[in-house]
Amino acid sequence: MLTHDSAGFRLDGRPLRILSGALHYFRTHPQQWPARLASLRAMGLNTVETYVPWNLHEPRPGAFERLDALAGFLDEAARQGLWAIVRPGPYICAEWDNGGLPGWLTTRVGRRARTSDPAYLAAVDGYFDALLPAVAERQHDRGGNVLLVQVENEYGSYGSDAAYLRHLADGLRRRGVTVPLFTSDGPEDHLLTGGTVPGLLATVNFGSDPEGAFGVLRRHRPQDPLFCMEYWNGWFDHLGEPHHTRDAADAADTLRRILAAGASVNLYLAHGGTNFGTTAGANHADPPFNSTRWTHSPYQPVTTSYDYDAPLDERGAPTRKFELFRSVLAEFAAGHPDEARHRDDRTNELPVLPAVLAPRTVELTDSAPIPFGPPADSPVPPTFEDLGLVHGLVRYTFRVPAGRPELPLTVEGLRDRATLWVDGRRTAELERGVAAEPVTVPGGAVAELLVESLGRVNYGPLDAAGKGITTGVRHERQYLHGCRAEALDLNQLPALDFGHQHSTAPGPGFARGVLTLTETGDAFLAVPGGHHGYLWVNGFLLGRYDTRAPLATLYCPQPLLAPGANELLLLELGDAAPRSVELRRR
Repeated sequence: MLTHDSAGFRLDGRPLRILSGALHYFRTHPQQWPARLASLRAMGLNTVETYVPWNLHEPRPGAFERLDALAGFLDEAARQGLWAIVRPGPYICAEWDNGGLPGWLTTRVGRRARTSDPAYLAAVDGYFDALLPAVAERQHDRGGNVLLVQVENEYGSYGSDAAYLRHLADGLRRRGVTVPLFTSDGPEDHLLTGGTVPGLLATVNFGSDPEGAFGVLRRHRPQDPLFCMEYWNGWFDHLGEPHHTRDAADAADTLRRILAAGASVNLYLAHGGTNFGTTAGANHADPPFNSTRWTHSPYQPVTTSYDYDAPLDERGAPTRKFELFRSVLAEFAAGHPDEARHRDDRTNELPVLPAVLAPRTVELTDSAPIPFGPPADSPVPPTFEDLGLVHGLVRYTFRVPAGRPELPLTVEGLRDRATLWVDGRRTAELERGVAAEPVTVPGGAVAELLVESLGRVNYGPLDAAGKGITTGVRHERQYLHGCRAEALDLNQLPALDFGHQHSTAPGPGFARGVLTLTETGDAFLAVPGGHHGYLWVNGFLLGRYDTRAPLATLYCPQPLLAPGANELLLLELGDAAPRSVELRRR
């Protein structure tokens, strides 16, 4: 069993320094798990850490999906000789949509999420009932590889409901979790007092100044071992910002100082991966919002790429940071063979990755209109959640009453991006948190708003207002009542009508091309001439592309491609008419 005191951890009586790397099973294609995990071992790590996103596994109330994914990942980690740390939430942040909380739940309970509210706790209990058996049966004390399980995530940065944290900890124990439980928070007094639980291991998260961070932790928990649960050796990207990087030598120096303090560590991240589909989250700057040259709104969507400038890049290739980290880890393994020992003596070699496909252009040959679902009529615009939609598009249609002059039209509570048509004419582009140029609309006009959802806020005061139009549409001071809403679920596309050649007219719509391959590999896909939209490969939604993104391409893992014909499908939503998809080196 795993025990700990102020001197560190002991596993079955032998000293163990936990050298962990974060690698999220939901951000990497399952067929690539073996190579990614082998790369962690090759770096010199003995443990892998993963979050568990609740909304991935319960997208609708009571409808649990893909619960075997976590079990499969933990089993593969065990085959690769790695211990595991599991962080099941219920909230995870992770720059993931809604911080992992289901949108249907936060819409229902609002600000009562992450508290001891009975309705929220009942939903958490149902989730834990479904998820935790797979974790409990893979614990170290049952012959598995799970060493530690987290209670919530950085709760001190959000709230102060001690009863809520105790309910979670007791719930984990009741469901068979017997390994040590822990919390993780920033190294500040108010965060540690708000987020820790008496009797449970406390850890800290930081990117620099390990001496100062551990000093704060020691002051609060002199009996606990030093553990940096998130060593931020890189950072994530927002739309409109340049790609974040951190000097590799500086990052390696901080890692060396963490280990020199005698601490255990979890690299956040060892491998970032990709926010496939519509899973990327968002942040929201605290008011008053101070604009910078990079951002023009307090609402800051996270990019599809979750490269994070990690030691293993988005496709799993080692970087300069990987090499320096491996040297630092080897230095401390040589000095402390018992603490840093692996579970077996296999050779820790880097796996061979597939090649990146050579640059080429794939022409788009067919077009299709957007196949919206059946209309729903409502006195007020329904939110996406009202329509049972997690992410996608909704076309809202209003008719302005006749017999009135041309007056300003205002959309209140836009979540998150929209195109306005008036009497069939494209009139304005609207964006959450961005002041729009005034638009006037005459009486009797038909106003259509095509609204696209981006990530739900994943950190800080969570936005529980839902997606779509969350307040209403006003003609001057008067709300327009009587709305027709037509939805499209981007994660479950209906059949598309490709009965004609690709249109060169700008505007929203689908386009298709065929990539013919003799052999497969990893690929990076770009949409030259596009503005923003979505890209599928053989029916799999890679994610959102956007001219504002810091990385101009979307990563396509080799397992999604096959020899022969591969369908490339895109949905362009801006005022553009892309004619092709390009394969690039990056």
